[in-house]
Amino acid sequence: MLTRVMYVAVYVTDQDRALRFYTEQLGLEKRVDYPGPDGRFLTVGAEGHPFEIVLWSHAPAAGQPARVEGVLAPGPIVLESDDLRKDFEIWRERGVVFDGPEPEEYAFGLRIEAVDPDGNRVSLRQQKPVPPAAA
Repeated sequence: MLTRVMYVAVYVTDQDRALRFYTEQLGLEKRVDYPGPDGRFLTVGAEGHPFEIVLWSHAPAAGQPARVEGVLAPGPIVLESDDLRKDFEIWRERGVVFDGPEPEEYAFGLRIEAVDPDGNRVSLRQQKPVPPAAA
């Protein structure tokens, strides 16, 4: 039986540049940096959460956007914020590139897509508050 999701991989051309983007610009923390026999194993994650993103050096796959019926699909990474509008301003000041001028409302809350230095899309979301169940 599966017990948890350990990692999701994002393919990058320059691991140091990607590390700076995900830590210094988005605010994730570096978790693992191991120069293994198959290449450098480098991960980042959100403080206090066990899930990790592997920044894997594989240039041919870096920045390949997925399209569904001609529309760009969400990025392979979806990060949640408790105040997306506030975080958006911080990220914009840090030089994060977005696909729109500001977060937009959609059926489940707020959303905007960021783009890392390799062109990988990072979906940034804030969920709508769930109303309390009626007793």
